Amino acid sequence: MASVAQPRYRARVAARGDRGRRGTRIRWDRFGRIVLVLVLIAVLASYVSPTWNAFESWRESKGAEARLGELRSENAELTRKAKALESDAAVMAEARKLGLIAPGEQPYVVDGVR
Repeated sequence: MASVAQPRYRARVAARGDRGRRGTRIRWDRFGRIVLVLVLIAVLASYVSPTWNAFESWRESKGAEARLGELRSENAELTRKAKALESDAAVMAEARKLGLIAPGEQPYVVDGVR
């Protein structure tokens, strides 16, 4: 019987880092992940200011809408008063409040009345 010779050594596959460059090897996978995270943080940070500005504009628009409603109601009230003052009776009443008299009336001044 013939015996098959067994090798005395055991072959092993060397890792890529075991080729004499252990201290100078850059771990590109880790470096790539770190750079990717930093870029993602920078992109998210660039969205903070525009988002904040949009929120502030929305809040200011709500205040402006409320003020617009107040001004519209004030405008409607002033328009009603202006229409009411167009009549002759209203003009006469306002003139009396200012101390004016109509043509042909006798003015009287009363002194010492308290």
